[in-house]
Amino acid sequence: MIKEATLQDVKEAAQLALLLWPGHTLAEFTEEFTHLIAQTDAKVLLAYDEDDVVGFAQCQLRYDYVEGTSSSPVGYLEGLFVKTAFRKQGIAKSLVNACENWAKEKGCREFASDCELENEESLAMHLKLGFHEANRIICFKKEL
Repeated sequence: MIKEATLQDVKEAAQLALLLWPGHTLAEFTEEFTHLIAQTDAKVLLAYDEDDVVGFAQCQLRYDYVEGTSSSPVGYLEGLFVKTAFRKQGIAKSLVNACENWAKEKGCREFASDCELENEESLAMHLKLGFHEANRIICFKKEL
């Protein structure tokens, strides 16, 4: 079952985000998800197996240019995670479908996402979910 996260669900969503992005803290994600849940241009969705939260998706509208798109706003999959024991059961697909439906309701004609170049698992998952590669880029920076 897929459910929209509420403020009561912030800690569970934050714990899953920490599994996806371990370089952060639970406090950071708790604050971020509290903010996102209150926004009208963002959505946090949770996947349940009976009473247990087993996955999440976070999507939002992007108004700036999104690589490979030609419209604005664009629905954007910012994060997607399903606990290992529950993968390959259609949960990620259900979460992404719910994000896409939300984006359509918000007037979007396109839905996008990204992953790191070396993240082969994420690339395979995106392709399986119907995404197609729009471009590959290498980002640069330098200290000033």
